[in-house]
Amino acid sequence: MQRRMTVIIVMLTSIGGSNFDGLSWDGRAWASGDGERVRQFSAGFLTSKPSGDAVGAPGKIYVDASKVRIETSDLPDSYFLIDGGVPTAYLVRPQARVFMDAKQSSQLTRLFLPLVDDDPCPQWETMAEVAGIPNQSGHWSCKAVGQETVEGRSTVKFEATSPRGVSAGWIDTELKFPLKIETEDGTVFALRNIQEGPQPADLFVVPASYKKFDPRLLIERLKHSDVLVEPTN
Repeated sequence: MQRRMTVIIVMLTSIGGSNFDGLSWDGRAWASGDGERVRQFSAGFLTSKPSGDAVGAPGKIYVDASKVRIETSDLPDSYFLIDGGVPTAYLVRPQARVFMDAKQSSQLTRLFLPLVDDDPCPQWETMAEVAGIPNQSGHWSCKAVGQETVEGRSTVKFEATSPRGVSAGWIDTELKFPLKIETEDGTVFALRNIQEGPQPADLFVVPASYKKFDPRLLIERLKHSDVLVEPTN
């Protein structure tokens, strides 16, 4: 019991101590109880510039426990599948019947995933490594800076410091999922019209008939053909 009380005190101190007097969040908002239920929901999401101007058409996101499906207007013939429990992130292209590692094709695959702890930084750091982001040798750290309402839902705002700079994330205390992300350059991704409820299981599965495509193999083949000619000095 003494150990548990000490841990709670340390958590509260790390988010500002007396600066958070009166807040209902105690650093353990998703550690037990309802936080253990399977999270299933869908939502739209918007992307906006630092000026507030919208970027592209709204996208769609589906969540079932650790799995996420993201559909964007940037890639209307494709979608992303993320599994934070593995962790993996794929770009799926139905018309070509192929899928591939998402790598750095979208920031969304690195930021919008269900959280398993009250600190989002370890998972964000892991997904950055999965994406092969350069200059990720430094440690990520998150600091809770307040409690805010986003889309009528209770969230905790975190400031995240990474080798790329400082970003912010608003984490839903019930869904254990980011509702809003502001990246290092001021771009904002925000969920809208959240609908809780069961999601079709096939939304989160790559069809068995699809082949995995590795762009590196294609490049290697081109290097040994007449299509790609290495530059000479």
